[in-house]
Amino acid sequence: MLVKVIRFFVTALLAVIGGVIVHLASPVLTELISTEVLKTSMGLYKLTMANVILIALGMAVGAAVGYLISPFVASTLQRFSVWVEGQLSKMPLQDVIAGVAGLAIGLIIANLLGGAFSNIPVVGDYIPVVFSIVFGYLGIHIVVRKQKEIGELLGRMLKLKKKPKVQADAAEPSYGAGSAEAPLAGGMTVAARPSPANYASYVGCKLLDTSVIIDGRIADICRTGFVDGKLLIPVFVLEELQHIADSADALKRVRGRRGLDILQRIRTESGLQVEIVNQDFDDITEVDSKLVRLGQQLGGKIITNDYNLNKVSELQGVPVLNINDLSNAVKPVVIPGESMHVTIVKEGKEHGQGVAYLDDGTMIVVENGRYHLNEAIQVEVTSALQTSAGRMIFAKPVTA
Repeated sequence: MLVKVIRFFVTALLAVIGGVIVHLASPVLTELISTEVLKTSMGLYKLTMANVILIALGMAVGAAVGYLISPFVASTLQRFSVWVEGQLSKMPLQDVIAGVAGLAIGLIIANLLGGAFSNIPVVGDYIPVVFSIVFGYLGIHIVVRKQKEIGELLGRMLKLKKKPKVQADAAEPSYGAGSAEAPLAGGMTVAARPSPANYASYVGCKLLDTSVIIDGRIADICRTGFVDGKLLIPVFVLEELQHIADSADALKRVRGRRGLDILQRIRTESGLQVEIVNQDFDDITEVDSKLVRLGQQLGGKIITNDYNLNKVSELQGVPVLNINDLSNAVKPVVIPGESMHVTIVKEGKEHGQGVAYLDDGTMIVVENGRYHLNEAIQVEVTSALQTSAGRMIFAKPVTA
């Protein structure tokens, strides 16, 4: 149906164009006609019979040409629409919205500027068109590229508008030790911004960062009772989890929702006192830096599996509980000379090396293992490397 509509409009458009062209050329063409009858005026828009015949012929020729080329035009438009749809489907939704907003802003600016230059002789009529193209493109390009910074700026402006309300809330008695807390279902409470007067009640508390929540092992550790005391979840960590869960990227969205599910498990299964702390730092943008600052203020410990956050926190005097260190500590110890049965699954970085894995995910680099790819072989441990990022075992095949 769409193809038929496009072909009809193309045919009609070419017919009109053919009639207009012949009408413009009719003064010259009528001079070639010697028959007086054809030069008789018909009383309609000062057209003679010759003009009407020529216009009809022009429209017929234009319609014929339009009918012949309309299949090509229709197929070209269909391919173009499919290409545009494919390009839009690859773009995240926020990029599409940002592009539309940028285009609207660019066209508004072009319209305002174009009106000022429209009175210039000769080129005045074309300047608004040029401005619309240039500023429309610039609006799309700039807003799509800078959408994150624009969003952060708008967020800060909204926070500044809400500042008086936040200060009024902060003037109320703080929730914490010796004062009421806003309880939530399942034992979780929401604490207002801690004041220096009750910092002592938070000494030794545990602060969760985003990466350790998404990792998920912290829920099992809390459930087994290895973590005690008060468990704090800063509000900015919750906000980051929510942003990840709402991301247009499918992988990030799954990770964010997993983090929220882990928090639910901690709340219902750990038996710990879990609080959400409404403490934020407007002068800091990075979540990790905010977490370190909060740990310094409250005298708490940060639970993480982020190697870089671990090092930064230690440099700033904030104790860190790295669950990777805990995981490595409880793994079975291997000593040089011990043999084990492994399957070589891929090649290593160095020449001749093969890589295998234990059931707990520990990587084993096997010397000359490349020649036993996808084979289960007996290997002998030569050394082991232990770091906060994990453990790596080096081995060599056992010769028969």
